[in-house]
Amino acid sequence: MSHLIAIAYPDVATANQVRDKLFGLQKENLIQLEDVAVVERRPDGKIKLHQTRSTVGVGAAGGALWGGLIGLLFFMPLLGMALGAAGGAAGGAMTDVGVDDSFMRELGTKLAPGTAALFVLVVRSTPDKVLPEVAKFGGHIMKTSLSNEAETQLRQALETAGAPS
Repeated sequence: MSHLIAIAYPDVATANQVRDKLFGLQKENLIQLEDVAVVERRPDGKIKLHQTRSTVGVGAAGGALWGGLIGLLFFMPLLGMALGAAGGAAGGAMTDVGVDDSFMRELGTKLAPGTAALFVLVVRSTPDKVLPEVAKFGGHIMKTSLSNEAETQLRQALETAGAPS
């Protein structure tokens, strides 16, 4: 079971730094992430989602492959690839995996203009090694699905770094 953690940061650059740090920790096998996204509330108040995986690209690639194979049967592989890529991209655009986009947009409206939040779906982690690395950046917890005990531990780690919680 994955746990959702949403932490607000003073700017999008800080949220991106934490995201990159989490990717580094994942390479060290200290955390396993299902999804990571940065939500930015621009100075004009608009919400911008920065997804880490593109379902459109994956859908287009898969559609082109299958379209090309089916096109070979009818001696029109290029047409099959083009139609398959278009269909796959359309299907990928309608697919939402990981953290729900509308949920992220809704929480993004609670951010102050010019700030950002990091949304993370964690499959598993080693908190005693991950928390000190993430706490360096501070932040404010917006939402979690963690147990009360784990959420308190995360809040304390962020407070130790001097961040409001």
